[in-house]
Amino acid sequence: MNQQILIYVVGVFAFLTIVWAIFLEARLRKVFGGKKPGDLENILREIARELQALHGSREDMEKYLESVEKRLNRSAQHVGIVRFNPFKDAGGDQSFALAIMDERKNGIVLSSLYGRDTSRIYAKPLDKGTSTYKLSNEELQAVEDALRKS
Repeated sequence: MNQQILIYVVGVFAFLTIVWAIFLEARLRKVFGGKKPGDLENILREIARELQALHGSREDMEKYLESVEKRLNRSAQHVGIVRFNPFKDAGGDQSFALAIMDERKNGIVLSSLYGRDTSRIYAKPLDKGTSTYKLSNEELQAVEDALRKS
């Protein structure tokens, strides 16, 4: 009787061992992607090469994004325009003041004064939203409008 129990226990153990081996084989096939386990070193080298290439690509992308960010900081981000009529003899609001500034509020104010016989254009630099030149009311309004819209 003891021999029968022993045979039964050994049989169950053998069956469980076979099931476990099949389970491990399936997992190893997933890990190796159909390649032989002996290729593990080659697989790890290939993964290391891919990681290095990915790291290099990431560094290139970071450099590119830095250059884009620098260019974006210098781009026109604050724009305001005011149309007005400076002369009583000219019809309509043909004159304008245009403020264009980057992220740091550096830029220019362009003013165009339109009259029947003559037109004038003025440009004044802006540094942090202010100018060393006296700004007209319309130019100030254009700067304020540009800053408010952002």
